[in-house]
Amino acid sequence: MTSEAPPFWWEKPDWRVLALSPASAAYGLVAGRRMRHAPREKVAAPVLCVGNLTVGGSGKTPVAIALAKQARRMQLSPGFLSRGHGGSFAKPHVVDAHHDAAKHVGDEPLLLAEHAPVAVTANRAAGAKLLIEEHGCDFLIMDDGFQSARIHIDYALVVVDARFGVGNGRVIPGGPLRAKVVDQLVFTSGLLKMGEGAAADGVVRQAARAGRPIFLAHVAPADPSRFAGGRFLAFAGIGHPEKFFDTVRAAGGEVALSRAFPDHHFYAQDELADLLVLARQEGVRLVTTAKDAARLRHGETPAGFLDQLDVLDIEAVFELDHVPERIIDETLDAWRQRKMRG
Repeated sequence: MTSEAPPFWWEKPDWRVLALSPASAAYGLVAGRRMRHAPREKVAAPVLCVGNLTVGGSGKTPVAIALAKQARRMQLSPGFLSRGHGGSFAKPHVVDAHHDAAKHVGDEPLLLAEHAPVAVTANRAAGAKLLIEEHGCDFLIMDDGFQSARIHIDYALVVVDARFGVGNGRVIPGGPLRAKVVDQLVFTSGLLKMGEGAAADGVVRQAARAGRPIFLAHVAPADPSRFAGGRFLAFAGIGHPEKFFDTVRAAGGEVALSRAFPDHHFYAQDELADLLVLARQEGVRLVTTAKDAARLRHGETPAGFLDQLDVLDIEAVFELDHVPERIIDETLDAWRQRKMRG
């Protein structure tokens, strides 16, 4: 499934969950206490966090990009805060989309950097200061960090995948939850259900009972006409690769073959060579995600690989067009109230 999420996390609880329940209880207790009591530094700009309840992909990055685009339409200057998966910079670093490699800054920050400045750092407050003071950002979108960031969040939008929900409903290590749902909902401003499926319905009802607004969205191919009628070997190293394979089909492409790799996977030369040989044998083209392409961009690939590779870009589409503007307006309102309170 992923490097972070073993398959049993997304299945009905079994003996493994029972065996891990003491560790899950301890982890959940600590995580909940940390969320309630950790100091959160207030920064000099509105902060909109796009997070999730679980480990693994839920569609946060395309949502963060959609919100940045809306912020620009509202005459704001957005910037992104990201920890960066596998990032190697000791100090806050603003991503250079043309020269930075994914192994140094992470794959998601490279995608975000195509739309607004991105500060990669575990110290979100220092990253915020860098974006505000040196890059003129007046609206900050934090990609992830809902549970762990040590800055004040003005609006927390929690994204839940409709197909996978919260998995078996258990906390790490027995399940994918980063803390108990009830502890996380306390800090949630709005919940966004991504895609189609019923797996998230339980947590959606919990959020609704807690008085949190529920929004709906899905991901769609940015340019489906490029893939309609094509035959592909689809490969992906993301949280839920099967979602990507379905997106290729939704664009009108035939997934003749598929290969799933761990989340944030850095491909070895022999893996890429095997994919290329298989694609040529079957007479199909290779297709992958924008995140995978970001990891491949600055690496070494076999001769002819990139010529045979298509990249399927996706975008988040909200069911109601006004929702992104509403979320940003409410973030700005919370920011103004925070300033008035001092």
